[in-house]
Amino acid sequence: MTATSTSSATARYITQVEEYGAHNYHPLPVVVHEAFGAWVTDVDGKRYLDCLAAYSAVNFGHGHPVLVDAARAQLDRVTLTSRAFHNDVLGPFLEGLARLAGKDMVLPMNTGAEAVESAIKIARAWGYRVKGVEHDRAKIVVAHGNFHGRTTTIISFSNDPDARADFGPFTPGFVSVPYGDAAALEALLDDDVVAVLLEPIQGEAGIIVPPADYLPAVRRMTRERNILFIADEIQSGLGRTGATFQCDNAGVIPDLYLLGKALGGGIVPVSAVVGDASVLGVLRPGEHGSTFGGNPLAAAVGLAVVGLLETGDYQRRAAELGEHLLGSLRALVGHGVVAVRGAGLWAGIDIDPALAGGREVCEALAARGVLAKDTHGSTIRLAPPIVVEREELDWAVEQLVAVLAELGA
Repeated sequence: MTATSTSSATARYITQVEEYGAHNYHPLPVVVHEAFGAWVTDVDGKRYLDCLAAYSAVNFGHGHPVLVDAARAQLDRVTLTSRAFHNDVLGPFLEGLARLAGKDMVLPMNTGAEAVESAIKIARAWGYRVKGVEHDRAKIVVAHGNFHGRTTTIISFSNDPDARADFGPFTPGFVSVPYGDAAALEALLDDDVVAVLLEPIQGEAGIIVPPADYLPAVRRMTRERNILFIADEIQSGLGRTGATFQCDNAGVIPDLYLLGKALGGGIVPVSAVVGDASVLGVLRPGEHGSTFGGNPLAAAVGLAVVGLLETGDYQRRAAELGEHLLGSLRALVGHGVVAVRGAGLWAGIDIDPALAGGREVCEALAARGVLAKDTHGSTIRLAPPIVVEREELDWAVEQLVAVLAELGA
């Protein structure tokens, strides 16, 4: 089967989605039927090595038995009470996640975008109630090339035309600076700035890793000026980059961590804002909430995820395998590859645009049994589950080499 050909079963499913689903995604022509570990199987029985892991939501692999068992056990008890009442799973989850992050409090939500939206509200409330910023003057500094979600407020501070076009008017209160440029950031930090919101590594932008001294400089400047540092670790956190958080690798501790994706183990949507009581404590009853946020099923899975990370085994595995993977990929520079960036099991690979676009390369990889995702033209991303084996990574790189050779590298 070629990169663009499909079986009748695959074509039928794709036609259904295109006819009845909103066209907000452009997926590869692969219809997954089942999955386990680092592998998925399509409706025709063909197996693929999953090198996207649902944008890091499946860090621990598909169908991880500990996570599935936790979900199944909770399904037999209670799945939703709303926060109008307590449930006996939420408390242990909140305590476990706070302890893992070294923080005091957790605000549980559902999606990553909800975590970001929640942090924006918290930062503004903190600015008015604690820092003393004049009402409605609070500013949050963000970075060019950011991706924090696609809600109306979040796209208001995106510079991606695909995310913004025809969706205005936009929410004010945000200022954007070049990513990785500490001097440009410092020049904008006036008395009305309440927070700096950054991805420690920009994922959607193509796995952009800032200079080693950038995040420490951000932390120093924000602390000196009484400004919150908010780290969006929704993709980079929870083991992906070889540490619990990418901020750990950079040697910094933000005021707020934004978590999601892998926190739900690929089973249910779970997100959270994690921080100190001096910041999260500004919220009062009735000011923010979510019917499903902190539901028993999500809390049970989230608590199991915390348990997996507490050992440190997954973080070490991602660091060791990631060093091997990135070394193999960097050897391809000059052979159809222009540049490679990454940390842990997270890599951005810039394909020579004269050779092919990222979409074309990903289609060719899928035909060879490797699932990856393109972004921004000729860049492809690899983010396999942390349970992947070294030999499987080598095989994936071999398929990329073969694709590049077929394209004329």
